[in-house]
Amino acid sequence: MFYTLREAIRNLRRTPLLTGLSASMIGLALFVVGLFALAAYNLQLALETLEERVEVVAYLRDNAGSYEIAAMTDALTNLPEVLSIDFVTKSEALLKARRELPEFRDILTDLEVNPLPASLEIQLRPGSRTRETVDRLARQAEAFPIVEDVQYGQEWVDKLFTLRRMGGVTTTVLGTAFAVVAALIIGTAVRIAIFARREEIKVMQLVGARDEFIRQPFLIEGVVTGALGGLLAVAMTYLTFRSVLQYLFTISWIPTQWAGIGVLAGVVFGLIASNLSVRKHLREI
Repeated sequence: MFYTLREAIRNLRRTPLLTGLSASMIGLALFVVGLFALAAYNLQLALETLEERVEVVAYLRDNAGSYEIAAMTDALTNLPEVLSIDFVTKSEALLKARRELPEFRDILTDLEVNPLPASLEIQLRPGSRTRETVDRLARQAEAFPIVEDVQYGQEWVDKLFTLRRMGGVTTTVLGTAFAVVAALIIGTAVRIAIFARREEIKVMQLVGARDEFIRQPFLIEGVVTGALGGLLAVAMTYLTFRSVLQYLFTISWIPTQWAGIGVLAGVVFGLIASNLSVRKHLREI
């Protein structure tokens, strides 16, 4: 094992240009993955922000009594998918309309009778903001006699969850494609390293060295090169993040775990690609 590590370090020092080129190729490949992860993470945050606005609003009849409203509130609050319920009086609804609809402020101010109904605004728990849950909760609220109408922006909710599914599928497909490209680039880099030392490998085979003995230093080199490429990719992704944040618009940095996974992915890809490439080329040399 000591000999293997020494040989791997010696080979890395002997060919710094080749090592740097290989790490750069890996870094560029993983950099593309990092940019995609940055975009996918911020898309996820944007969708979660939109999901927080998903709520069911039950508009109450004018003759709804306080006891009936309290009974309905208690019944819905006990449902596992309900996070909270806010009771909005007729007066509060009018003030809210004046605040959020400034173009109708004059009309709403001159009213002699408040035409807006009281309502119950029902917020859902995270993880329960699905189309099926919203539909079911809307039907349950509509079943109460004091409810005149139930609204939750069905068309908007449908588009939101369709967008979320599309985002998930796109993330999976493109992420897998970029990972495959990265693995191919790492494999190419290892092939270059093996080709550069083909005479040395041939001599080792002639003196009776086993393939496992020859392969081990290359595996370590693949791991080191993959780790360097992963670190380079994280650094380049962070620089891109800072540039976008400073000069374009506000975005969020990916979780630290994702950055660690990126470096680990470089190590794993380096190990696997090195192993496959060395096995193949040892048979060809």
